[in-house]
Amino acid sequence: MSTIQADPAPPSDPLQEEGSTGRAGDSIFRGLATGAGMIIMLALAGVAIFLVLQSIPALGASGEQAYGADNIVVYIWPLLFGTVLAAVIALVIAAPLSIGVALVISHYAPRRIARLLGYLIDLLAAVPSVVYGLWGRETLQGWVFPVYDWLHDNLGFLPFFEGPVTTGRTILTAGVVLAVMALPIITALCREVFLQTPMMHQEAALALGATRWEMIRMAVFPYARSGITSAVMLGLGRALGETMAVALVLSASGIVTFNLISSQNPSTIAANIALNYANASGTKVNVLIAGGLVLFLVTFAVNFLGRYLAARGRAKA
Repeated sequence: MSTIQADPAPPSDPLQEEGSTGRAGDSIFRGLATGAGMIIMLALAGVAIFLVLQSIPALGASGEQAYGADNIVVYIWPLLFGTVLAAVIALVIAAPLSIGVALVISHYAPRRIARLLGYLIDLLAAVPSVVYGLWGRETLQGWVFPVYDWLHDNLGFLPFFEGPVTTGRTILTAGVVLAVMALPIITALCREVFLQTPMMHQEAALALGATRWEMIRMAVFPYARSGITSAVMLGLGRALGETMAVALVLSASGIVTFNLISSQNPSTIAANIALNYANASGTKVNVLIAGGLVLFLVTFAVNFLGRYLAARGRAKA
């Protein structure tokens, strides 16, 4: 009696099995990445909703409830002015300095010195903000006091340096501290963007007889324009939201003035919240949270503008 044997199973295809595993891995990774993105969006929405709901009672605040102001707008406006002024001062100082340092690291300094300088710049980002504040309060204000005297004596006809100079704890000093804090962020990002410039573009410019600066101006800067914009905007966001350093350095009186070296200085939203929140109660808490909402919106607008300008620069490139 004959037996019928079944045909042996066909050998498995290792490439097909690997492809199936790869597709499963892609699906898992896609799900994890999407979930992470959704968590960020939910957290941002939660913060926004909290700020809006807690700010509603502050809309009718006045007098003592609004720290002596007639209404919430009159209270927040000087703080918003001081926040923007301090951030602009920091950006004017930090942006050109950061771009210059990034160029030294990427194109001018020898490799060993560039690596050491890069490490030192990166370490600046790890210093706590309270340390910067203590440095500005105890050391920097003494260094800049003679400079403010000179500015008042020689440029006092300008509204920025009218004085009188009685202290080094001014909005200009706070701007300098913020510039030091924003410098490592802008420098690190600009350095990476400069190093990503195609070497063929740089060599072509040099082969055509361009000097090193001309090569940087014609080959590196156009390629890195969007990256520089993003770096500067991130530095601006860092300066806008800084709290403890400004609170320690600035001798604020809550006024609106362009006088940068006087003892009468505008405060910032973040520093004002830090200094007053512990003693606030009732509607005063809502008033401070309303200031936080304004700062949240300003920071969001600055980051959105930075992303838009960076994307526009990449499209033109």
